Amino acid sequence: MWDADRNAARGASRRPGANGGTGPDERPPAAQGDGRGREAARRGAGAGEHPERPGEAHAAAGAGEAHAAAGSGEAHTAPGSNDARRASGSGDAHTAAATAGEVAYSAPEGGVPTVPPAGGPAAAEAATARDRSGDRLRFVGAATRRIARGIDLDEIVLGLCRATVPTFADAILVYLRDPLPVGDERPVGPVVLRLRRTDRIPLDPDTDSGRLSLLPSQPDLSPAVGGGPAAELCEVEAGGPLAEVLRGVRPVFGDSQAARAALPELLGEGPSVATGQRTVLAPLRGRRRVIGAAVFVRRPDRPPFEPDDLLVAAQLATHTALGVDKAVLYGREVYIADELQRTMLPDSLPQPTGVRLASRYLPAAETARVGGDWYDAIPLPGNRVALVVGDVMGHSMTSAAIMGQLRTTAQTLAGLDLPPQEVLHHLDEQAQRLGTDRMATCLYAVYDPVAHRIVVANAGHPPPLLLHRGGRAEVLRVPPGAPIGVGGVDFEAVELDAPAGATLMLYTDGLVESRMRDVWTGIEQLRERLTATARLTGPNPPPLEPLCDEVLDMLGPGDRDDDVALLAARFEGIAPSDVAYWFLDPKAQTAGQARRLARRALARWDLDDLTDAVELLVSEVVTNAVRYAERPITLRLLRTDVLRCEVGDDVPQLPRLRQARPSDEGGRGLYLVNRMARRWGATRLSTGKVVWFELAMPS
Repeated sequence: MWDADRNAARGASRRPGANGGTGPDERPPAAQGDGRGREAARRGAGAGEHPERPGEAHAAAGAGEAHAAAGSGEAHTAPGSNDARRASGSGDAHTAAATAGEVAYSAPEGGVPTVPPAGGPAAAEAATARDRSGDRLRFVGAATRRIARGIDLDEIVLGLCRATVPTFADAILVYLRDPLPVGDERPVGPVVLRLRRTDRIPLDPDTDSGRLSLLPSQPDLSPAVGGGPAAELCEVEAGGPLAEVLRGVRPVFGDSQAARAALPELLGEGPSVATGQRTVLAPLRGRRRVIGAAVFVRRPDRPPFEPDDLLVAAQLATHTALGVDKAVLYGREVYIADELQRTMLPDSLPQPTGVRLASRYLPAAETARVGGDWYDAIPLPGNRVALVVGDVMGHSMTSAAIMGQLRTTAQTLAGLDLPPQEVLHHLDEQAQRLGTDRMATCLYAVYDPVAHRIVVANAGHPPPLLLHRGGRAEVLRVPPGAPIGVGGVDFEAVELDAPAGATLMLYTDGLVESRMRDVWTGIEQLRERLTATARLTGPNPPPLEPLCDEVLDMLGPGDRDDDVALLAARFEGIAPSDVAYWFLDPKAQTAGQARRLARRALARWDLDDLTDAVELLVSEVVTNAVRYAERPITLRLLRTDVLRCEVGDDVPQLPRLRQARPSDEGGRGLYLVNRMARRWGATRLSTGKVVWFELAMPS
């Protein structure tokens, strides 16, 4: 400011045109300001310019320039006065120039009025308006980013509330349609809005007590909303005021004619909002239809909304509605993915005699809830059970679809009682028929609780682990084989001991492989985890379900890049003393021989109460086998929690239950079995078939 005064005084002391005065472009920046300011400075300089008093001319010029530059509200003083010097030297002019509005001007002694300088009230108001517009744009940008971060319905609505309160409003109420339409669905019935969330400025700024989550508990919205809590449900009357506002899409002030009639219908008759432009009702329109409404409220002690705030509310409502549409579609996709994955995996595992089973499945991530990992347990004849675990490459809908087809194929092949290596061979052919790039790994094992043996075949899958009863864990040496889908390769099966009390762990590579470790490092960590867990229970094997949870705990945060399937089998076996097995020649006398052998076995097991029923049913089944068999038949009795009888022959045709006519001489054997047995069935084998039935043990 001091430089400007000196430059103005220096320019005023030289009269224009005298002694080669400087031109306009040669004046200092402070003197090249507004032309009206320069004219006022010249007038001030001319009034006090006397050769005898050059100092007063300098002071008068400084005072005139200070007045012109500062836009002071004071009247012009006499040229060369002390007031002018004080105004130019004390900084009052600078203070006045920084103040917008309330400027008074008066004419100098010459009678020529001064013109308001540049940077007066109009410029200050324009600058304030620009600042407000910039603030609104920054707020809308930050709010929409916060809303867009949400991926589900609650996150999006919460993002709107957190972004709005307290920056834009003191309270907010968000209503959404109930139920929300999905995609192209055309909702039927009346439009019902449900209060999804409310939020307000907490009474105590140091606490978050006012920010409550979902209803029915609502925060106290007074004094923004008085008269009690807002209605939680609102049925929009067709053609009513609320329907008209929603149809109009644009936000409206609460004191408008349309909103005054619509708000009571939305909030209920009890609540009342603040008067004036302190309430904004904004419809939420998605891609195809209105899906709700938002009410923004300011308290009476806060400035009301401005017309430009309607544009802000429109932006917030649009981004929220599109986000809600996105969340609804995402929720439907998640539901479909969950249902697909659930139907691809077994609802529950069977509980065959001689083995206990437990399983776990973890998706790759919340955003990839379907994958190609699967597990299965399939009961086989003779109380055997097939244990299967597989992994199709990828974790997408395509991988899940291929997995479902391979799992169905494996179940069909298991029902034929094929050896494990043959099952993998047929799965390999099926994968090649599905496509050239359909590859998967699979491990197929068959456990026999009577022989206490397990037969395992592998197709490029991580090897299983066996946790012995004493606590020692080992990696089973199984030929790795090639993945399913490669084609032209043979699969090899190995037979191993399966002692009672041991636990077999089948898993997919997502459990042991990640970006932070390779497969074999993960397998070694899994073996150590099993050993450490077994030490906690001492000589007894650890419980199966907690053991599965403990295994999954080895996956740390961010340590999982793929979905995980885990199948655990605890071998209990069937004692040889609980099994009776015979080969019988297919002769006419075989049925009587079978009855005698069964009677002796039941007597040895103290099951005389079942003798009559067992003799009758064994006689019927053996007679049917003898009629068509060409090779010796087998008869086996197993005593577990039930009494199971199995009769095998070399005829692949399965018997069918039918209703015999009164004139028929036969056809009633299976009818008796069906009526007297607890369960019965027939299974085709590679060498024929097995017909079996079960009887409940006497109490």
